[in-house]
Amino acid sequence: MKNFSRSALGLVLTSLCVSPAFAATQKPAAKPAATHDVASPAAGASAEIELVHTLGADKGEQLQKLVDRFNAKTTGPKIVIHDRPWNEGALPHLMILGERDQQAFLSGATRYRPLHQVMKEAGIKMETLRAPAMMTPTPLDSANRLVALPVGLSTPVMFYNKQAFKEAGLDTESAPPTWQALQGALGKLVAAGQSCPYTTAQPAWILVENTSAWHNEPVIVESRKSTSLAINGMLEVKHVAMLSSWVKARYLHLFGRDDEAVEHFAKGECAVLTAASGAWPTLKRQAGFEVGVAALPYHEEYYGAPQNTLADGPALWVGAGKKAADYKVVAKFIDHWLSAESQVEWQRSAGYLPLNRAGLLASESRLLAADLLNIHIGVKQLTNKPVTAVSRPSRYPQRAAVRRIIEEELESVWEDRKPSKLALDTAVARSRALD
Repeated sequence: MKNFSRSALGLVLTSLCVSPAFAATQKPAAKPAATHDVASPAAGASAEIELVHTLGADKGEQLQKLVDRFNAKTTGPKIVIHDRPWNEGALPHLMILGERDQQAFLSGATRYRPLHQVMKEAGIKMETLRAPAMMTPTPLDSANRLVALPVGLSTPVMFYNKQAFKEAGLDTESAPPTWQALQGALGKLVAAGQSCPYTTAQPAWILVENTSAWHNEPVIVESRKSTSLAINGMLEVKHVAMLSSWVKARYLHLFGRDDEAVEHFAKGECAVLTAASGAWPTLKRQAGFEVGVAALPYHEEYYGAPQNTLADGPALWVGAGKKAADYKVVAKFIDHWLSAESQVEWQRSAGYLPLNRAGLLASESRLLAADLLNIHIGVKQLTNKPVTAVSRPSRYPQRAAVRRIIEEELESVWEDRKPSKLALDTAVARSRALD
């Protein structure tokens, strides 16, 4: 994995680089040079192009560096970043929205201008090919064209405190590959005095959706008339029951529905964390200990496991109703973001998966192997086996009402109000009642 050999890279490119998310090739179409010159001011454009996000302070700092590089080489309008919700104040030109923000943003009247349209009208060619089957479909339209740029793609991985592992007599360079092996390791961590052996961010996404895909088990069932959850199979029931026993034994500590657990892990409070792969550089900067990263565990008794995990995360949306000249500046900024230099720096500093061939090829450098270990592990998980009809992502679990059902029923298990099977059966029944 550290060498990330050319043969392995070629295999990854074959599976990933037929997509707009991982392989949108940025080649300028034949046109006058001035159209693609970022140093040319955009006549009639606004004085500033506002970009808002809720990525947090650390990721926001890395975003600012990317924007500063763009602003330094243009004499036209500057990109100005504000860390605020998209719906407080006027609609921004650019918005980086996570799953929960996207639900409200995409409801009601159309508030965005499709990315593929913005790029086409600016004369900057962006080849939009088939989307990878493991990527969230939210940034795509019905024709598989990019309507937003998935700048924050991640997949769940496991992080661990190497110092805590050492003190517990565990291998600091090889984390447990299976849930069964992890249970044994957690026991040793407890015996060594660890008060919070394991925690997880985004329990619904990681412990249900990705665990199901990782074992080639369905999350939803679809018919001509309706779609509903299908998370009450044997895998999910046994997995959640096991985790419930860990909660009771104080092996597993839950801190919230989002990424609250990441902060607790970074403070050294917990020894093991499952979270989005994009957390890697932030953890390295903030943790006062050496952080290891490994693949998401799997249940070895399930034939064919592991299968593949899913790629999801914040996307960059272009606001509707702006000046034509503003959209030209936006297109040039997008082109800047997709350059090889920006791609490799975004991977290193923000931790997100590469967006195109240039970024993936740049990440091959052995000099960057230690910085991009999360990328290598994440890509290996995503392409471990070809995506199947049941291991692919769906928009349905991302619906606010559906996500809330999963979260509430999981919490009923953690709080010992319901056994695993009853809670997951209830989640399925509640989802059927939505339509």
